[in-house]
Formats: sequence, C-alpha cells, structure tokens
Amino acid sequence: MLKNIAKRSALPVILLIVAVLFPIVVHNNYYIQICCTSMIYLVAVYGLNFITGMTGQTNLGTAGIFALGAYTSALFETVLGWNAWLSLIPVIAMGVIIGFGLGFPSLRLQGIYLALTTIALTEIVRKVILAWSSLTQGALGIKQIPNISIFGLEIKTTTQYYYFALVIIVILSIICSRIIKGKWGRIMIAVKDNPEAASTCGANIVTIKLTAFVIAAILGCLAGWMFCHNYNYVNPSTFTMDMSINFVIMMSLGGAGNIYGCMLGALAITLLPELLRVFGEYYQIIYALIVVTFAVFLPGGITSLIKRGIDFLKVKLRKNAQATK
Repeated sequence: MLKNIAKRSALPVILLIVAVLFPIVVHNNYYIQICCTSMIYLVAVYGLNFITGMTGQTNLGTAGIFALGAYTSALFETVLGWNAWLSLIPVIAMGVIIGFGLGFPSLRLQGIYLALTTIALTEIVRKVILAWSSLTQGALGIKQIPNISIFGLEIKTTTQYYYFALVIIVILSIICSRIIKGKWGRIMIAVKDNPEAASTCGANIVTIKLTAFVIAAILGCLAGWMFCHNYNYVNPSTFTMDMSINFVIMMSLGGAGNIYGCMLGALAITLLPELLRVFGEYYQIIYALIVVTFAVFLPGGITSLIKRGIDFLKVKLRKNAQATK
C-alpha cells in the first residue's frame, strides 16, 4: 500500500519541486510572467474540464465568465474600496449565478445550440462592458487595481505573484483531482458517455449538469480575479472568442478529463505562440497546423501520447527481463 502511495505521489512531488525552483533558476521576468499567465489560464481550464471534458457539454463562453470575474473584482475594489480578499465573495457569487444561468439551458439544449448560447454569453458580456462606460470605463478599461496583500505583505513583483499563483494551483489541483477520481467524477463521465444509462442507474442528470456548470463558472471567475491582480488592469478587448477557443484547445491538446492534461495544455498553448513568433507573420498558420495535427492524429491529447510511451517502455522492459532469465 505504501509503495502504491509513493508511486502516485512521485510525479506531483517532482512537478512541484520543478515549479518551486523555476524562478530561482530562471531569473528572466518575461518567462516567469508567461508561467503566471499559464497558471491563471489553468484555473479556467480546470473549470472547463468539468463541463466539456467530463460531462460532455459544449462551452465556448469561458472568456465571458473570465471577464465577469475580472470586472466584478476590479469594480468592487476600485469603486467601493474593497480589498482583494473581500472581493472574492462577490466574485464567487457571480460564478454561482453564471453557473445556474448557463446550467439550466444546458438541460434542454445540446451540441451546436448550447455552443451558440455560450458564445452569446461572451459577446453580450463584452458588449455590455464596452457600452456601460460610466461604470466600466468602456474601451479604456479599469486601471490601478490594488495588489493582493497577505498578512500585510503586498504582492508586487512577478516572482511574488508566481508563488502566490502556484499555491492556488496546488490547492485547486488537489481539490479537482479528488472530485475527478471520486464519486462525482465517475458520475459526470457516465453522464457524458451514456446519460440514459446513468439516469437508469440512479444518477440525477439535472444535479450533475448544474453542479458541473457551477464549479466551472466559479473557477472561471476565480481565474478572472487572479488575472486582474496579475496585471492590475482589465480591458474588454482581452475577453474575446479567441480566448474561449484557446481554453478549449488547452483542454483538448493536453487531454480532456485529466488534471495533468489540463496542466500540459495550458502551458503548451501559452508558450507555443511565443516560441513560434520567430516565424513572423506565418506563426499563426504553423500554430493552427500543430493544433489540427493533434486533433486529428492524437485526439486523446499529449497525456495519451505519454501514456502510450510509458506502456511501450513497460512492455520492452518486461520482455528484456524475461529474456535474461
């Protein structure tokens, strides 16, 4: 039993050590900032994974959820003078409202119709932010959002924010992993694979879908809260359909329904455009080709490729061990 626990814990511990040492080894703020952005996006992808990856509901409105979380926090702090931690209350409340608001239509809508509904959310949110300039400052965005303070220590530098985001990621990874591997995770997958059979076995489809949407919306709003404190500025031009599509690509490229897949996808899609900028105006074409190649030839994502490699090595080692006997 202890041996199995050690095996399961080895990879998370190694990843955590690498993450902790990264800013110490790499002193370039640019790369540290990219990792901060990747971790913020990972929170939103964790949420999307519950809706699309596990329950099979199409959601292309994550950018709208993200925007509402960011603007809720920014407005409560700049207009009402709340601190960052206190603003988490309305941010989470906003996530619950969005979750139920999107969850109920999902009980009647499927496929392209649900996708269009979630697309509409992103566009409506962006248009409202632009039009309601007396409150949101319109296209100018909201500036001078206060930094987060922990026990009187204000998080100002990129490295400080990196470690702050890392703590949140560790906590959320543990919670999401427990949900995915637990009863709720198994029921969500059953609903995705065969909702009729899951309902026959006693699963409450309504509760499962609503729960998935509420969790996803809360995590999406939390990601927006983290985003506005990372940059101390929010602007509606950030929260477009491209952002929503990128979240879906992150989940799919890494491997849907998998914590490690979400991590790999968020990091890869955040880094890839930066690495491909050496190709100038052709970088978007190359980026699209890479994504399409993975979608066609590796629908299970990067994690499925890694799993195949590990299984292949295990077979080879087993055969070599048998040959030496």
